[in-house]
Amino acid sequence: MARPVGSITRGTTAHNRLRRADRWIAAVHGRLLRAAARPLVVDLGYGASHVTTLELFTRLRRVAPDVEVVGVEIDPARVAAARPYERAGLSFVLGGFELPVARPPVLVRAFNVLRQYGEAEAWHYWEVLRTGLAPGGVLVEGTCSEVGHRAVWVGLDTEGPRTLTFSARFDAFERPSDLADRLPKTLIHRNVPGERIHAFLRDWDHAWAVSAPYGSHGARQRWLAAAETLAASWPVARRPPLGGRARWRLGELTVPWQAVAPPHPAGSPAR
Repeated sequence: MARPVGSITRGTTAHNRLRRADRWIAAVHGRLLRAAARPLVVDLGYGASHVTTLELFTRLRRVAPDVEVVGVEIDPARVAAARPYERAGLSFVLGGFELPVARPPVLVRAFNVLRQYGEAEAWHYWEVLRTGLAPGGVLVEGTCSEVGHRAVWVGLDTEGPRTLTFSARFDAFERPSDLADRLPKTLIHRNVPGERIHAFLRDWDHAWAVSAPYGSHGARQRWLAAAETLAASWPVARRPPLGGRARWRLGELTVPWQAVAPPHPAGSPAR
């Protein structure tokens, strides 16, 4: 077997750490999984415990009963520790960005994997993962806090990045720009004046500030009001499955990638 592509991560994980992303995947891509023949999902870099892969499998089975999930890890010890938890439709294999699975996956979830890489490397591995997808497949790549209360992820298809989603518990931040520390590697160093992502977060903070009176009814109502205000000047998703009040009430907000994309990204052309 060829050496897996990539480097071993810290492996930090916890129960329900990726619940927010899983919920979004099920809502946004459930139809894609149901429409696919023998749908395969890869959980790339699941870490020191099998638990988040098992949770992904359980949640996706509710919306696509025949989905198969494969956890891919570059550390042999982690794979060995996870294999006792295999069951029909759930397996664990040794590998990395090369995705050593039997057929192209319909969906790849890669969380907290690219944090240790440089921006150019992150763009490169996006390309590697996208080319390994099945036709019409998607990649969900992101980062979350240690307990999963703050998360940001990018939705990509075989052509490139399409969406950027922010998700947070309402008690996990003081202002929306606190989520900047969870931006993907392709954006986190771009949160400086003159970059689109900086302007977006600045305007979101402003919308949050002017929506303060709604806070008397709870942080959720303030988030809803801020989303409406922000949507007046930014192309915030306002309709299901990506947006609208049903998603906003969960502490989510999605914008098109193009709205925040760096004009001259390192290692890749802007899309």
